Amino acid sequence: MSDTAQDAIQHSEGGGHGEFFIMREGKRVAELTYSRSGESAVVVGHTWVDPKHRGGTLAPSLVDAVVAWAREEHQKIVPACSYVRRVFSSSNKFDDVWSR
Repeated sequence: MSDTAQDAIQHSEGGGHGEFFIMREGKRVAELTYSRSGESAVVVGHTWVDPKHRGGTLAPSLVDAVVAWAREEHQKIVPACSYVRRVFSSSNKFDDVWSR
């Protein structure tokens, strides 16, 4: 199955930690996790995509989801995850949410 717009990104948060994730056929195929850091920042510490789906749109979709959420919630993102840091470094479109 190819990466499609039909992949619903789910979000859950509790106890100062949260995650954005994608399920397919009852299995988690991608996730991005974060921890709250104070009142207005989150540290994205981990992004993972099932090896069968790497190189597609899942990881970029998760980054877009956490960025949209951060903008809506007025949060800054500390990209501790090397993937997210690389994505943020590749474009200035994330400057408004990037806590450097």
